Amino acid sequence: MSKLDAVLAHVDAHLDESIARLEALVAIPSISTDPAYDGEVRRAAEVLAEEVRLLGFTARVADTIGHPVVVGHDLSAEGKPHVLFYGHYDVQPVDPVSLWHTDPFKMEIQKRADGDTVLIGRGTSDDKGQLLTFLEACRAYRAVNGALPCKVSLFFEGEEESGSKSLPEFLPRTREEFAGADVVLVCDTDMWDATTPQIVTTLRGLVGEEIEITCASHDLHSGMFGNAARNPIQVLAEIIATLRNPDGSVAVAGFYDDVKELPDAIKAQWQSLGYDEAGFMAGAGLTTPAGEKGRSVLEQTRARPTCEINGITGGYTGDGFKTVIPAKASAKISFRLVADMDPAKIRKAFRAHVEARLPPDAKVTFKEHGGSPAVATPSDGPFVAKASAALADEWGKAPALMGSGGSIPVTGDFKRVLGLDTLLIGFAHDDDRVHSPNEKYNLSSFHKGIRSWVRILDKLAE
Repeated sequence: MSKLDAVLAHVDAHLDESIARLEALVAIPSISTDPAYDGEVRRAAEVLAEEVRLLGFTARVADTIGHPVVVGHDLSAEGKPHVLFYGHYDVQPVDPVSLWHTDPFKMEIQKRADGDTVLIGRGTSDDKGQLLTFLEACRAYRAVNGALPCKVSLFFEGEEESGSKSLPEFLPRTREEFAGADVVLVCDTDMWDATTPQIVTTLRGLVGEEIEITCASHDLHSGMFGNAARNPIQVLAEIIATLRNPDGSVAVAGFYDDVKELPDAIKAQWQSLGYDEAGFMAGAGLTTPAGEKGRSVLEQTRARPTCEINGITGGYTGDGFKTVIPAKASAKISFRLVADMDPAKIRKAFRAHVEARLPPDAKVTFKEHGGSPAVATPSDGPFVAKASAALADEWGKAPALMGSGGSIPVTGDFKRVLGLDTLLIGFAHDDDRVHSPNEKYNLSSFHKGIRSWVRILDKLAE
């Protein structure tokens, strides 16, 4: 039996113990958004730090301006690559608790009618179960070989679910501690499907803007002022209507200046996946893609920039009817960005677009709601190649190299502060109900996730 096979056999033989450790971690209600649970968030950090020490790492619970982070290092593998693994131990609130079929902080193992076994509880998928797949891989490797195959640093965050507000301050202050790392590994994403692994190589960036249009000095009677008075809701609606062209593209000047086309090899790989566009749309109760014409749904949602209206407020919105011309109207608008797009440039272009379309008596104020650049890891880089080979060995098929439509701001922080690319490799399923009642993680995801990280660490060490 090879050394790698021996480690994988150890994972299989000790799976019940791994499940028990996940159960204990899920039992800690580390809800970062609610100050009432601040003590539980810190308790989860302390428990993880102790687990990391037991695995032979040096570890500490480091204070931030918000919730603590757990930092650990085992740099004993001289001459080997240095990986920095990131995960988060905080969880979302469980409300509405009445919709849970089980105690959200008492993990249950259930065999479903479709034959799958699932682990049910808050954080089983997002992100305690995913985080532990990596720790359990390290545990198995050390148990069999007495040492890890790579240099490994650990970074476990306690407020990812509340915006990672502390990391822009914490990372620059501690950057020297992670000097020499070669790549970041993150386990907080999905499989492509139930049997196909996935490496997310791109994440879209984000610009959030809130605009408020003001016309009259106060709300007006629509019978007395109608026609004569400028209506801010109409002004806002007309401006919003100019944000898209008839072909579905974004109409803000300069929006596509820095946008590159997908490489042909990635386009070909995506086409080979047999993606069900109609099924994707039907899952949202829709039939027709509304984005850029001539672009596939995968391109529209994973690799192209967007402009979306997330909310509109103005006038009387209560029960009944009130004939009023409001003084103000507002909207929340977000932009998802792809590689090389500058959040500050897009924000400036959007504001110029709005200001250029203001009629007389209309004024605008802007409120910034954050901005982060897109993150891209070269799909033909050596770390992606090795991770792909390792995942193919475990799952029996090559992983999908896929862009994600979402944003994980911490990956931008790792690139900006540490200069590191990130490999996002997760084992969640689309139906895991993350952030919702009855969150679950498939036992196969947990088990094969551990085995996958064993193979990845082994392959990176070659």
